[in-house]
Amino acid sequence: MDITLFYEEKGEGVPLILLHGNGEDMRYFINQFDFLSSSFHVYAIDTRGHGKSPRGERPFTLEVFSDDLYFFMKSKRIDRAILFGFSDGANIAMIFSILHPEMVLGMILDGGNLFPEGLREDVIGSIRDEYESAKANGDKRKEELFSLMAYEPNIDPKALFAVKCPVLVIAGDEDVVKREHSQLIASSFENGEFVLVSGTHFAALENPEEFNHAISLFLDAHFLTNDKSGMVR
Repeated sequence: MDITLFYEEKGEGVPLILLHGNGEDMRYFINQFDFLSSSFHVYAIDTRGHGKSPRGERPFTLEVFSDDLYFFMKSKRIDRAILFGFSDGANIAMIFSILHPEMVLGMILDGGNLFPEGLREDVIGSIRDEYESAKANGDKRKEELFSLMAYEPNIDPKALFAVKCPVLVIAGDEDVVKREHSQLIASSFENGEFVLVSGTHFAALENPEEFNHAISLFLDAHFLTNDKSGMVR
């Protein structure tokens, strides 16, 4: 790995890694970090070229970001973890789970998509226009960021069935991801479930009470004992 990712950690128990979305940083999870760290050992990562993590020299792709997550876990001696990804962070988590299923205890996938066409037509059209504009204007930073959404990810839903861990797919009822696409993601996992909450693509920020309740039900059911010690059953 050519860079060292910036991260913050808090809590004890089962490792849970937060993966933010495109153009953001770990601060996206301001309403989840402390909430989750009361039961889990939470690691909040700044993705390559985001927040306080350096850009490095490798290609700016979701698969490279998945490689970065692998090396981060190895460097912290984390054998297995729950992955909680938002938007592109959810896409990174899915790619990682296909490549390294043995390292994933479970996943929360918030507003992810398997391919660009999983987004609403008006949204993907706008993203691709922004990408072409940035490319024409020589705005390398913006070009890289928009390329991740315009032409990635490219995940075969059939590949997800090999991932056997529990998976929660969660989305806002006014999300930019098509509802039927989120349902496709959930149904593609052997142990996937889908939950809809009130809000847009950014429901975790806009509606944290309902959002946190939904993810806590999933985590409690699969990963916590009754004493909330954070131990896997």
